[in-house]
Amino acid sequence: MKQANTINIKNRKAKFQYEFLDKYVAGIKLAGTEIKAIRQGKASIAESFCEFQDGELYVINMHVEEYSHATHFNHNPKSERKLLLQKRELRKLEKEVKNGGLTIIPLRLFINDRGLAKLQITLAKGKKLYDKRETIKDRDNKRKLDRIKKEYN
Repeated sequence: MKQANTINIKNRKAKFQYEFLDKYVAGIKLAGTEIKAIRQGKASIAESFCEFQDGELYVINMHVEEYSHATHFNHNPKSERKLLLQKRELRKLEKEVKNGGLTIIPLRLFINDRGLAKLQITLAKGKKLYDKRETIKDRDNKRKLDRIKKEYN
C-alpha cells in the first residue's frame, strides 16, 4: 500500500543567495497533523533556516499550514521543529557554524520511500553582492546561448 512519492518542496532562493558546502538528509520530529499537511503539499521552506539550541538542531520559520480535517488539536504553523541527525553530524555542524561563520539552510522537504518526512539541509556560506551578479550574468549568457543553438537546429 505504498503511495507515489510526489512531495518535493524546494527552497528556490537558496541557490542564488548561498554557496553550498556539505549536504545532509535529516529526519524531522512532527506532530500528526503536521505530517498530514506535508503529505498534502501544504508546506514552505522558502524563509527558513536552521539553528542550534542546547546542542540540538531546529528548523526555524518553516511554514506548515494547518491540516484542514483536524479538530481544535491542530498544530502551530510556524513552530520550531527538531531535526534528527546522528550525534557526530550534529557536532561537526555545530563546530562549523560557530567557528566558520557558516549557516545551515534547508534545501528540500520530501517524503522518502518509507513514508517519512525528510529535510535535505546544507552547510552554506552567504554569497556577496558581486557573486550574485556573476550568477545572474552566467544565467543570462546560458539562456542566450541556448536560444542561438535552438535557431540553428
